[in-house]
Order: sequence, then C-alpha cells, then structure tokens
Amino acid sequence: MAGLDDLYSQIPVADIASKLGADQGEVNQAIKTLVPTLLGSIQHNVVSGDIDSSKLESAIATEGAGNLLEGGVNVDQVDTGQGEQFVARIFGGNDTNQVASALAGSGAGGGDLIKKLLPILTPIILAYIGKQLGGGLAGNQAGGAPTPAASGGGLGDLLGGILGGATGGGNNPLGSILGGVLGGKQGGAIGDILGGLLGGKK
Repeated sequence: MAGLDDLYSQIPVADIASKLGADQGEVNQAIKTLVPTLLGSIQHNVVSGDIDSSKLESAIATEGAGNLLEGGVNVDQVDTGQGEQFVARIFGGNDTNQVASALAGSGAGGGDLIKKLLPILTPIILAYIGKQLGGGLAGNQAGGAPTPAASGGGLGDLLGGILGGATGGGNNPLGSILGGVLGGKQGGAIGDILGGLLGGKK
C-alpha cells in the first residue's frame, strides 16, 4: 500500500550516502525530513489551484512510466540535472540553492547536504507517485506516455493518502512538519519556509 514507509523503502540510503561521501545517519535523517516536505509541496501545487501544475503532473506521469524503481533504484541512473528542474517546478521557480538555503537547519541537515539530496530524491519520489497513480491515469495507451488525471483529483487524493500516515499521532515527529506543510494549525518553521518558497500560501 502506498505510504511513507513504502516510499522510504525504495530509497537506497546507503548508496546515496556513499555517492555523496556523507554520513549514512545524517543522510537518513535528512531524507526523513525532505521526503514529506517534497510530497507536501507537490500536493500544494496540485490541489491549491494557485499555479498551473500541468507540467509537474506530466513529469510525474513520465517518471512513473520509466524504470527507475524497477529492481531497486540505481543511484548512478538518477538524472540529477532533471531532478533540479523538478525541484524548481515544485518550489515555484526556486532552484536547489535557494530551497536548500531555506531548509537548512530545519531538521533536514546542512544546506550542502540538502542541495545534493534534492535532485536525487525528487526523481525517485516522482517515479514512486507515478507508479502508484498508474491505475488512475487517463490515456495510458501503447506507445504513448500516460497523461495525468484532472488536477487535484486522483493525484491529490493519492498524495494525501501517502502523507496521511505521518499526520496522525502526537508522538510522530513528522506531525509538526506536515502540519506546516499542509497548512495545519501546528505551523512550524518548515511551514513558514514553504509558505515563502511556494508563493506565500500554505
């Protein structure tokens, strides 16, 4: 079933840490913060109606149709250049430098680590969402990339479902993060940061 734990299981933490020459524990902690932050930001784009999210949804469909997750993610096959483009789409045109600078010290680790992780994690996350959404995409015809369902429909529901496991429970450390990301009453530093990155609206 789609969920944060399932998504985390797709991310080769040890391989990413080795590639970056970083401490595996620090990388794992950063991933546990960045993944829900990215998911919440994608959900904001899709359901808020503040921006045209069609390009982002098309990217999700295309990544889901690829083979990045097949047989386990090979970090060397992740297109970080494309990942940086995805980050800019998710965060309102802000590049990885700006996003990493904003998120540094928020529990995701230092800015340098975040900057390196974002373009690796984002294609993996989009591929995961696309795979999960596969049954809900319209126009998935032979020889053509699947086309996204209507904005905020199946995709918004799926993202809410994946994030749902992290919003409940008072002892879950992700609760305060996602409270801010998703516009909840809990707010928090990341919520304020994302409000700025996403155009001042949470």
